Amino acid sequence: MSLAEELAQGIAALGVDLAAETRGRLLDYLVLLQKWNKVYNLTAVRELPKMVSHHLLDCLAVLPHVAARTILDVGSGAGLPGIPLALALPQTQITLLDSSHKKAAFLNQAVIELHLHNATVTCQRVEAWRPRRQFELVISRAFSDLAEYLAAAGRLCTKDGVIAAMKGVYPYEELEQLPREFKLQRVVPLKIPGLRAERHLVLIQPA
Repeated sequence: MSLAEELAQGIAALGVDLAAETRGRLLDYLVLLQKWNKVYNLTAVRELPKMVSHHLLDCLAVLPHVAARTILDVGSGAGLPGIPLALALPQTQITLLDSSHKKAAFLNQAVIELHLHNATVTCQRVEAWRPRRQFELVISRAFSDLAEYLAAAGRLCTKDGVIAAMKGVYPYEELEQLPREFKLQRVVPLKIPGLRAERHLVLIQPA
């Protein structure tokens, strides 16, 4: 099966509808990521077929559960989940935030090469960053435990917005230590095509 077929089947299994052009740009992103990975070590996953499930489908699985006009990807790293979301949601403004200059250099190059007019890159530590506006959705993928994540990034979410954390196994202990300023909305189990590991999306709101 080709990468394009694998991606198309996976997206269909997720119940997400993406145009063929968007799917092509998602694969262009993986090729760019693989190229930069040889020098910058952006991700431990190096084979393109594995990147389809472990990166693209893993990130696109959140689409049915989030809706926002502005999204902040905290600790974006290689652009996950921010770049797949930016490609899938062209009307949504997405900010890719990372403190590493090397990763920010890759993110800027990806924005240019993929013609991502709805994405911007900021190279700052989230704890120190003071943007002029808040975001309707603040999301992270394996950034830190929930309490630390909320302490660093919770203030960046609008009062009626959502803070999302992409997790592996159900984070029972982390949820027990949720700060009082926040309340759990729900935890969504995600089934990722081609990925046997557990995945959960934790959705939190300012209290």
